[in-house]
Amino acid sequence: MEMRLRCNGIDMKKFAAVFPGQGSQFVGMFASFMEDPIVNATYDEAGEALGYDLRSLTLNGPEEELNRTEITQPAILTASVAAFRALREKAGDPACVAGHSLGEYSALVAAGVLEFKDAVRLVRLRGQAMQEAVPAGRGAMAAVLGLDDQVIIDNCKMAAEESGHGVWAANFNTPGQVVISGSSEGVKKASELLAQAGARRVVPLAVSAPSHCPLMQSAADRLQEALKEIKVCDAKIPVYSNAYAKPESAAEEIVKALVLQLTGPVRWAQTVTEMKKAGVEVLVETGPNKVLSGMVRRIDKTLGAANVCDPESLSKTLEILN
Repeated sequence: MEMRLRCNGIDMKKFAAVFPGQGSQFVGMFASFMEDPIVNATYDEAGEALGYDLRSLTLNGPEEELNRTEITQPAILTASVAAFRALREKAGDPACVAGHSLGEYSALVAAGVLEFKDAVRLVRLRGQAMQEAVPAGRGAMAAVLGLDDQVIIDNCKMAAEESGHGVWAANFNTPGQVVISGSSEGVKKASELLAQAGARRVVPLAVSAPSHCPLMQSAADRLQEALKEIKVCDAKIPVYSNAYAKPESAAEEIVKALVLQLTGPVRWAQTVTEMKKAGVEVLVETGPNKVLSGMVRRIDKTLGAANVCDPESLSKTLEILN
């Protein structure tokens, strides 16, 4: 039976808003969306909080500047929150929210846990802390395609023992797509073992820091200290955390999950499955690109998927929800 939300007297499908992580950015993103007054105001707010013109950097680059993690993270969060605000104006609040990696911060803004101005500064610090936790070139990540989760976990343990360098399963994205993370030597050894174990492909990722593994402990410690200095509220909308893949509403539990996220895996496939069990019919990705929308279809083909990144996609999403 379909579960319906009501917005402005109109029945709508029960939807979750989901928010992308790093890698979704590109120079010129949201160019056609900037005319929306809600989107425009969000970029003004971000610029004031950060002390530089994020709108200009987003639209004009240069690309190497936009791809610096301390700038990438506020850029993606701002785009995601802007798109969410535009969606909420037309469709009302979602039944729940979740974000992939960095996207969890966008989800927390959407749920009223963090104020937007605090969140953009917090993710800038997160980017700096992640970069400083592991020197450039010492960490790596790779996407592993076509193997079961447990095979990947076991081979990472084996690689760590054989090489003497840490490597872990970091992102459980979809069935058959897992990202591994760790020291360069550990990831290289694990990639070799996983290829031998029958992986369809092992693809090195162009990242500057190995996210979601214990090598990020110093960054997690800095983040924990920073979170003590800002206002964190209970969630107005349930937030599915990366760390536990279950809904959280209490501020204290959300902070714990947020800190744990930097050193532990992103349980995305499980998160999507749990939202479906809770009655969600459509996952709406708000932010640049369509990375999570593609993942949804590989996790559960019965779930609807949509994205909001410009006026046209917003109109199409509203049609899907009605």
